[in-house]
Amino acid sequence: MTQTASNAAYNAAIEETLIAIEDALDECDVDMDYERADSVLTITLEDNGTQVILSRQSAVQELWVAARSGGFHLSFQPSGERAGWKCSTTGEDLPTLLDRVLTEQQGSAVSLGL
Repeated sequence: MTQTASNAAYNAAIEETLIAIEDALDECDVDMDYERADSVLTITLEDNGTQVILSRQSAVQELWVAARSGGFHLSFQPSGERAGWKCSTTGEDLPTLLDRVLTEQQGSAVSLGL
């Protein structure tokens, strides 16, 4: 795969992911607000004001998640049975990681249903 094709696939995966998260946040029962500024999606838990921030890291083709419990770097696995974003330190996929950090910060169960 050429570098340009690789960048195009990465950018498409990021965009699809951020849209899916925004859609899930719109449907979630937990009171959360979000704001997207280009390549950064900031989720604010309204009960306590804490934030989870997702950001595109094009130079390394990763998606970074910053939460109160730490920073997480995810790489996209484009094919196979377990395709999707995977965290390099915890091994979690993005839906599992997001539900976990949002639950920890909310203090009650959060499931985005991604």
